[in-house]
Amino acid sequence: MATKLFVGNLSFQATNADLEDLFSQVGAVSSATIIMDKMTGKSRGFGFVEMSTNQEAQQAVARFNGTELHGRALTVNEAKPQEPRGGGGGGRSFGGGNRGGGGRERRW
Repeated sequence: MATKLFVGNLSFQATNADLEDLFSQVGAVSSATIIMDKMTGKSRGFGFVEMSTNQEAQQAVARFNGTELHGRALTVNEAKPQEPRGGGGGGRSFGGGNRGGGGRERRW
């Protein structure tokens, strides 16, 4: 079963291929993805690498956590499951309240 790793503190010049090349030194890489900002299309500075086995993933964490890539020390650890998003947010209030101005009335 593949194990997903979080890779943080990535240089904005790093590519998916850079991650795949680096992590393939310790085992088979199922996928390597740098997360991009939807609005700007630029890297958000982190990504995920899926290693094909848990043993390879543990080796990757031990070997690459703190290793430099493009001049930045990587943070590598096992990814936490994504929390569910969406609905049911807390009580937002869009009421305007009393915003009237109390100034003088102008007569022209």
